[in-house]
Amino acid sequence: AGTRTAPRPGRPEPGEHRRYRRPFLDTDRRTTRLACERQHLPVWDDPHNADPSFTRSRVRHEALPALEKALGRGVTEALSRTARLFRDDADALDAWAERAARTATGPDGTLDIAVLGELPPAVRRRVLRRAAIAAGAPAGSLFARHIEETDRLITAWRGQRPLNLPGRVEARRQGGRLVLQQAIR
Repeated sequence: AGTRTAPRPGRPEPGEHRRYRRPFLDTDRRTTRLACERQHLPVWDDPHNADPSFTRSRVRHEALPALEKALGRGVTEALSRTARLFRDDADALDAWAERAARTATGPDGTLDIAVLGELPPAVRRRVLRRAAIAAGAPAGSLFARHIEETDRLITAWRGQRPLNLPGRVEARRQGGRLVLQQAIR
């Protein structure tokens, strides 16, 4: 299981208009069911929600009840609040990274090392991730270790060789620029 604040399936990429609204995400099942019954609306229970082969189901039916038992009531609500705060933070960092990428990116698509070096790590790594994806690295194959290695080309430059990233993308330092492009083989 990974941990990240990057967009997941169903969550729009930064800058996209939010097409999907989830107004009942913070409403518990009992309240939702009662509201439907009072308005004579049909209630449909997704069988996947009870299937233990899905991680979300095991979390809902095993992990959260165990946490509530060990720590007391309110764990689910606290996690929901924390998720909202993380989402807000991630959205702000993504917007900052988008602006920083525009500033750092030259007409040839390379990135200015000096500009990147002035950014906080969370923002800089978002810029690097976007650049790697734009160069052809598949988002699902690009892991934190890839971004951290690329980041070291900026923060711990020691004459390293070019990096090979997923999707045959090469990251290398060339002069005062960071180049991310398809490797020629």
